[in-house]
Amino acid sequence: MTKHSTNWIVTSLIALGSLLILFPLYMAVAIALKNPEEMAKSVFSLPTGLHFENFANAIEATNFFSAFGNSFVITVCSVGFILLTNSLVSYAIARNMNKKFFKGLYFYFISAMFIPFQIIMLPIVKLTTDLHMNNMPGLIILYIVYGLAFNIFVYVGYIRTIPLELEEAATVDGASTYGTFWRIIFPLLAPINATIAILSCLSTWNDFMLPLIILGKPESYTLPLVQYVFQGQFSTDFNLAFASYLLALAPMVIVYLIAQKWIINGITQGAVK
Repeated sequence: MTKHSTNWIVTSLIALGSLLILFPLYMAVAIALKNPEEMAKSVFSLPTGLHFENFANAIEATNFFSAFGNSFVITVCSVGFILLTNSLVSYAIARNMNKKFFKGLYFYFISAMFIPFQIIMLPIVKLTTDLHMNNMPGLIILYIVYGLAFNIFVYVGYIRTIPLELEEAATVDGASTYGTFWRIIFPLLAPINATIAILSCLSTWNDFMLPLIILGKPESYTLPLVQYVFQGQFSTDFNLAFASYLLALAPMVIVYLIAQKWIINGITQGAVK
């Protein structure tokens, strides 16, 4: 019987990596459950009492449920339209890569991945203001457009692994191009759709910069934006702030825990195909 020795170097690196990830989480939970007096004594110690009222006060201070609703609507609409539009554009490009126009279009979209957001930030503010798009619908459109570069890169590579014979058989049966895509190709994209949906959901929900420069009215603020309420001119209420951070973080943690198997399946099936 073969004995496997423990690789202590790898084990130590894994333990260190886990510690680096868990320690900030511990700090966030500990600070959220303390009061200012306990914070003054020690930041790193465990809370002597569980001050759950910090969460209630944070909900009231940030108008949490309104901001949660805004984030939910923006995220769901953005992800839904990203899957429908980006996959369709990618299909058109993937099946016409032998043509110069579509090949150039592919590299044009991919090149956007190398443009820093800070370079286009001010033009975006000017353009969205002139077009009266500095609101939630305008923000959703921007998320759909900004997702094109990475999503097309992923979709095109996946679609090109799907056999053309499936589409030819559908054409023989009388299916149109759109019918072939929605009835044959789109269902086959389920693993990669799930991966892109989850990644888009996480990035949209946690985004701070784009809502900050686009959303002009406080009633349309998302959860990341309302965290500003705890930043005073001379001080910050860290206990309420960290309680609010955990509340904003919780939905995405739940989504990831539920959907992580689809992320893994999407990556592995894409690799096998």
